[in-house]
Amino acid sequence: MITVVDACVRDGAGGSPTLVADDEGGDRCAIVRASGASHGAFLDLPAVRFFTGTAELRNCGHGTLAAHAVLLSRSGRTRQRLTQHTGGRAYEVTAARRPGGGIEVWFDQGPVTIEPPPAGLGEILGALGIGDPGGIVVASPGAPRLLIPVADPPAVAPDFPRLARACRDLGLLGCLVYRLDGPVAWARLFAPAIGVDEDVANANSSGCLAAHLGRRVEVWQGDALGRPSAVWADTDGRTTRVGGVVRLRGEPGPGRFPEVGGRVG
Repeated sequence: MITVVDACVRDGAGGSPTLVADDEGGDRCAIVRASGASHGAFLDLPAVRFFTGTAELRNCGHGTLAAHAVLLSRSGRTRQRLTQHTGGRAYEVTAARRPGGGIEVWFDQGPVTIEPPPAGLGEILGALGIGDPGGIVVASPGAPRLLIPVADPPAVAPDFPRLARACRDLGLLGCLVYRLDGPVAWARLFAPAIGVDEDVANANSSGCLAAHLGRRVEVWQGDALGRPSAVWADTDGRTTRVGGVVRLRGEPGPGRFPEVGGRVG
């Protein structure tokens, strides 16, 4: 069975179209490409594997949210907690139907490492078309990516082929550019090295940002793509938890998000 849902919607709209399918083998990248989604979650419980149209991923945050929203819908329950096996680790995922529509999902991201940026950063910044703003770090929940504070995320205009080469050379998944506005971070995630020029929502990078800031944050992405998204992320200083709302197509959409840091489970 193949389903496409909208993961990490904001105020009931937008979100990242994400494929969820029972894993029956075959060319999973081709299945993702044919669906029109940027990412796909393939279920062989308790294992879940994630693919873009070009490669398999070690993990995928918004794909995890999408997968467990579909699993809850299939179960007919209003709430469930399952253990997922992905990328060599097992972690708990909680899903619950929201009274106003949609399914709220949270997962334990685990520890995130924060390190200084690598040498060769100039090529990355050149590909993004920006100068060095300072405060850049490498954050990794398993796959490293850059977190780059910028004054105006909408103004960033990457050279995607150049950025893909630079990220591959440095072993990076991609770059999250962001601007803080109180509890909200306006952000864009560029990951052409894994076949996704710009991600509508990137839950793992949201967790990385919470770990870097040392506090709760709500990350807004997707505006440049006409698909506004929102992800919650929280940290206790040791581990992070990441959540969002998934809209099942054909069902009533969820209403507004609660206060930042609200969660099920």
